[in-house]
Amino acid sequence: MQKLSRAEIIGKILKDGREELHDEERIHLLLEKEVSSDEVPETPGSRAADRLAGFAGSWGFVISFVVMLLVWMIYNLIRGEAAFDPYPFILLNLALSCIAAIQAPLIMMSQNRAAERDRTRAENDYRVGLKTEIIIQDLHEKIDRILLLLEKEDKR
Repeated sequence: MQKLSRAEIIGKILKDGREELHDEERIHLLLEKEVSSDEVPETPGSRAADRLAGFAGSWGFVISFVVMLLVWMIYNLIRGEAAFDPYPFILLNLALSCIAAIQAPLIMMSQNRAAERDRTRAENDYRVGLKTEIIIQDLHEKIDRILLLLEKEDKR
């Protein structure tokens, strides 16, 4: 059996997916390939989106936001005609709309990054499981061969 290089093995796989590789070549190809890290490249914007999503999804944010809204409305109701945002609180409505317009895309970016991390972890888990399965299968075959040889020795 000739020893194939990694490039030749990959070329065979890409050339004809139905062409069978020897078990040992498949095992070595899988074992040579490193399992990728589950780190997704971070940019300053993505880190900021993660921090904002972490804060916006906390009880601290919800409670402080409700308190701020109540203070805004009570202050403007008490001031009556001298209020900077009299009832029906049009300025408050505008501020809430702007916050939602800015916050929603940032939270979506954070969710997309989390989904990418989850996909990478799932791919890594699949690779590790596949490598383990092939190695265990190979070990079973080797043990079976050893047992056959021992049986032949016992019969002699």
